[in-house]
Amino acid sequence: MNTRIEHDLLGDLPVPADAWYGIQTQRALDNFSITGVPISHFPDFVRALVMVKKAAAMANRDLGALAPRKAEAIMAACDDIIAGHLHDQFVVDLIQGGAGTSTNMNANEVIANLALEKLGHGKGEYHQLHPNDDVNRSQSTNDAYPTAVCLAVQFAAEPLEQVITDLRKSLEQKGRQFSEVVKMGRTQLQDAVPMTLGQEFEAFAVNLGEDIDRLHEASRLLCEVNLGGTAIGTGINTHPRYQALAVNYLAEISGKPLVSASNLVEASSDMGAFVLFSGILKRFAVKLGKMCNDLRLLSSGPRTGLGEIFLPPMQPGSSIMPGKVNPVIPEAVNQTAYQVIASDLAVTLAAEAGQLQLNAMEPLIVYNLLNSMKMLGSACSMLDERCIKGIRANTEQCARHLDNSIGIITALVPRLGYSNATRIASKALNSGSTVRELVLAEGLLDAGELDRLLSPRAMLAPAGDDL
Repeated sequence: MNTRIEHDLLGDLPVPADAWYGIQTQRALDNFSITGVPISHFPDFVRALVMVKKAAAMANRDLGALAPRKAEAIMAACDDIIAGHLHDQFVVDLIQGGAGTSTNMNANEVIANLALEKLGHGKGEYHQLHPNDDVNRSQSTNDAYPTAVCLAVQFAAEPLEQVITDLRKSLEQKGRQFSEVVKMGRTQLQDAVPMTLGQEFEAFAVNLGEDIDRLHEASRLLCEVNLGGTAIGTGINTHPRYQALAVNYLAEISGKPLVSASNLVEASSDMGAFVLFSGILKRFAVKLGKMCNDLRLLSSGPRTGLGEIFLPPMQPGSSIMPGKVNPVIPEAVNQTAYQVIASDLAVTLAAEAGQLQLNAMEPLIVYNLLNSMKMLGSACSMLDERCIKGIRANTEQCARHLDNSIGIITALVPRLGYSNATRIASKALNSGSTVRELVLAEGLLDAGELDRLLSPRAMLAPAGDDL
């Protein structure tokens, strides 16, 4: 392989001749091979980090801290990368020591070499335009990296919010479709009182839809950034007007209403907003997993379980049992939920592990936040398209369960009294007779009144004054 030699604090090192990154990125490649997931796996993070670099170049240009020719070359390089060019050169593993320094330098080096090309120079000719002196001017990893994370999480939240919205709409549509299918509700896996299958799916829709607003609210907290604080929040090596200029330019470039943190020293070490955001992802994962548990229960059997809905068959379910079809889509979503829940614990521990003026564990936070959103987005899309939209009601089974249930006795309590209703329920359970049959046999109610009290209208909503 053809190489070029670059030099840093630790000495010389060969770098692939055609690589747009440089020596510090190469050292990170050699040192960190943890997840096998490079920065490029999350394009939103690449875009966010490069937007920070562009905003810094613009502010430095305005303040005379960077020659216009260099600034324009850096800005043009950033525009190319923001548009999707050279993302494959962002090669460093997401999990790394150094509080994100390797990620920051990967960006600095790619931008520098691309800018060098635009100026008519070769890769690695850093005496013409330097990754640290020029691309990283007025910055530290400790403000550029967290600011990029704030942006990347916001960018990644937008498509997640959209797929959750789509899933909610599909559940709402099923709620309308199943609005006339009366079935037995259950608590603690025991018969409770009647409801409609539509009410069950409407509840799913409301439950998941609540977190769309929560994600949006949490994203707004990430609009407060520490850009301009450099190493620990004091702003060392920056012009007095750099911070405001850089943040304003970044807001313009990103389209997000970014503002400077009120205390940059505090903001440089605080991971609170990320912990909160991760908690919302966990909350949504818990809800999503619970719904998938319910879908698997409702479709169980199909003949010896509840069997009240039919999930669309996706693939044969057994290598030995002919005709078996498993609820593979909800199962896959359940596993996604478990991973997101576990990731939230990792974020929590990493945030708590911060020491003094910096949190060196932020790369773990970044990895888990972005990975959780990516997994949840894919899981929601899969669940929507390959399961929810194809669900059918087993109306006959729902009716059989309702007719055979002892739970409908609850609707007769206002007429029979709790003690008498308990006696009928116990007798039905022991004899195998239905509640209806026993009430009629004992002459407790006539057929007309019994039909009225056990009608869907009476059992599915408050009864008013007619009991």
